[in-house]
Order: sequence, then C-alpha cells, then structure tokens
Amino acid sequence: RLVESGGDLVQAGGRLRLSCAASGFNFKDYAFAWLRQASGKEREGVAYLSTIGATVYTNSVKGRFTIAADSAKNMIYLEMDNLKPEDTGDYFCGAVLGWSTMSHEYKITGRGTRVTVSA
Repeated sequence: RLVESGGDLVQAGGRLRLSCAASGFNFKDYAFAWLRQASGKEREGVAYLSTIGATVYTNSVKGRFTIAADSAKNMIYLEMDNLKPEDTGDYFCGAVLGWSTMSHEYKITGRGTRVTVSA
C-alpha cells in the first residue's frame, strides 16, 4: 500500500515536500516513482528512484525536483523547489518490482495528493 501526502497550494517559486508511506511489501526490492496528472492530461512519471539509488527525472523537473527514500521508515519523498504553475496536478506515488522508467508499469494504490501552484 502507498499513501501520499503533503500537497498544498503554493505560489510560483515556492517549495513543497511530498511524502509517501509504503507498507505491505519488501521496500528494498522495489523501485519508486512520483507520477503527476494534470487536469485533462495523461498521468506522467516525473521522478524515478531505483533500488540502488539511481534517479531519473523528466526534463521539465530536472534541477528542481528530488526523489529520495528512507528505507528505515518505508517512506518516499519528492522535494519540489522553484515550483511553476505547470507543476500543478495530482501527484501519485508508484512502485514496481525491480526497475522501470515506464510510468504505466508502476502500481499506484493511493488517492494522490494535490499540488496547486499559483502564478
């Protein structure tokens, strides 16, 4: 199970940290991703974290977002800096056994957390 939290309304240029609590599976065997769905658009992967700590980011968030995990707490985080209005959307935490950068392969069980960035 994955449960997201931390979404909020922020001004452009602001920062947020999203959190995802994981339970019910062997945390260290899974890669994680944060996926974003803007209104009227398909869900897209914005940040990926492998079991060995490698990270991949979509171009639009490179240098601004950081994905990290705390295996001791079974938590996954997304630090978001210099937020832009186009970052607005529902953010979901996903998990996949092994590794993948295909967003549709990540299993999502939570309701997501909403991030709204005002201009």
